[in-house]
Amino acid sequence: MISVLTIVRNRAGHLAQLVEGLRRSIEPPGELIVVDMASEPPIEQLDTDFPCHVKRLATEHLPLAEARNLAARHASFENLLFLDVDCIPTASLIGTMDQALKQADALICAEILYLGPEDARGSWDEKDLAARGKPHAVRNFPEKGLRAEENPGLFWSLAFGIRRKRFDALGGFDQAYLGYGGEDTDFGFRATAAGLPLLFMGGPGAFHQYHPSPDPPLQHFGDIVRNAQLFRARWGFWPMAGWLHQFEEMGLIAIERMSLTVLQKPAEH
Repeated sequence: MISVLTIVRNRAGHLAQLVEGLRRSIEPPGELIVVDMASEPPIEQLDTDFPCHVKRLATEHLPLAEARNLAARHASFENLLFLDVDCIPTASLIGTMDQALKQADALICAEILYLGPEDARGSWDEKDLAARGKPHAVRNFPEKGLRAEENPGLFWSLAFGIRRKRFDALGGFDQAYLGYGGEDTDFGFRATAAGLPLLFMGGPGAFHQYHPSPDPPLQHFGDIVRNAQLFRARWGFWPMAGWLHQFEEMGLIAIERMSLTVLQKPAEH
């Protein structure tokens, strides 16, 4: 059995589609743990065909690292599947990930296909989503099975599995990363440094539901700048480089080899 863990803030529609995907699973999850990061209105107990537990966490920042760690602490099973709330799992993901974690003591990323604005609105069919979904432009997955990935910078937290004892040994996500940005890349590098292989699992494993995303995400400017500096001090290079360079081109920051200076803050953020 496997525990599915998701975190959410004001994404009730996405959460409903995630739950529907779990309902259609060939093998149901052992449980679903939902951490509600102060949604309005609060998420109540969900109507599911499997055990489901909702935990509430409210902080000033978007507490991604803390919320994922809280979900893991409440998990009942050894195998963990972290699934972002905007992902719809395929019918085979639960069983495939559970079996993969039994075979491989590793950090395992599932393949994600990206949906368009009109996909997965209301009722949906998995074959249709698979035909419409687009693969990630940089992350290359095998058609099936597992493939070792040597670049820990390609770890992503949208849909990944790990054994609970390994997650605990790593200390989970580092809560020094406050709010949004960098905490998942840091987790991937710490896992590799600890000798835990990063594997890409062919699938696909889930479909990413479309939602508008500002580029760059100025609403998270403070978090991204602070977390980038923490990451740079720890690992020796800048994460989220695309966003940082966009901030620099907008005259918001100045990037030097070892430091970053905030010149002004974005308006209304």
